[in-house]
Amino acid sequence: MKKIIISAIAKNNVIGKSSGEMSWHSKEEFSHFKSTTLGFPIIMGRKTFDSLGKPLKKRLNIVLTSNNKLINDFPEILTFDTLEKAYEFCIKENYEKIFIIGGSQIYNQAIKNADELIISYMKFSAEGDVFFPEIDHFVWEIKSIINKKEFDIYTYTRIL
Repeated sequence: MKKIIISAIAKNNVIGKSSGEMSWHSKEEFSHFKSTTLGFPIIMGRKTFDSLGKPLKKRLNIVLTSNNKLINDFPEILTFDTLEKAYEFCIKENYEKIFIIGGSQIYNQAIKNADELIISYMKFSAEGDVFFPEIDHFVWEIKSIINKKEFDIYTYTRIL
């Protein structure tokens, strides 16, 4: 099973605000995110799920939380209290690939054993206080770059 981190990052490394608000809205980037993740499980932290407000359609939504209230409010999502338990479930269900979609705490955990990064580097700085972890270029190499109007998509693969 391929573990893929997907994120949009502003020039100043901002990915959002601790209040849960997005720091920007880009239809082009949302479209890229949707087309890339559609049909596959997405794993996120509770704060990221709260910022979405509801499960994303046509994807298995997995939320990392110890708050069982989410199960009652949204029976269509799965919850696990650790990233490892979410991975174990996805392996058991034989998923080809899964996407880790945030937030910062989840990215910090997942980057240690992810297989691939798909990063949309936005062409602007943004206000926010939540940041993407540093990408160690001794661990990750650029596999491809796709230029878009509002951002560039870098796909990294693990070399170590």
